[in-house]
Amino acid sequence: MLVAFLSGAVTFGFLVAGLFFLRFWKRTGDGLFLAFALAFWLLGLNQGLIALSNIPVEERSWLYLLRLAAFGLILVSIWRKNRRA
Repeated sequence: MLVAFLSGAVTFGFLVAGLFFLRFWKRTGDGLFLAFALAFWLLGLNQGLIALSNIPVEERSWLYLLRLAAFGLILVSIWRKNRRA
């Protein structure tokens, strides 16, 4: 019961962080903030799906690809931002 509650709290935290970065993207128009918002929403989706599924080892499931996509999105957006500067 506690694990499900904490997993929901982490999911909610990822979604709120995504909204936080979305607000900065709307204010500045910087694509880096939009990429961070999308990455945090992917992480929230990943955490929510893990909480709702009965996967014993999450590192060996297809859900790990969502986390990989989120971190890949962050890396590519940082690379693009530094490339333009």
